[in-house]
Amino acid sequence: MRLTRALGVTAASVVLAASVVVGGASTAQAAPTVYKNCTAVQKVYSGGIAKKSVTKNRVTSKGKVTYRALKGTVKKDDALYNANKKMDADADGIACEKS
Repeated sequence: MRLTRALGVTAASVVLAASVVVGGASTAQAAPTVYKNCTAVQKVYSGGIAKKSVTKNRVTSKGKVTYRALKGTVKKDDALYNANKKMDADADGIACEKS
């Protein structure tokens, strides 16, 4: 009887430890890449990095705002955009876009 209880506790500990390791591995995600400049971004994504909700490029010229289709290969990813937000000069939700 004593051996059965000891094995039961040991087995329960092993199962608990295994579930903690598996749970931790499944929720871990890689941090988004922070690029040095727009040249580095455009080598990977020729059209830049955009928020998922962005569908058009906002262009302001001589005080007039117009919207154009996105050009090149645009990566739509909120986390990646936020990591590289400093390169969105016109604050339209697209970093390093082609106009």
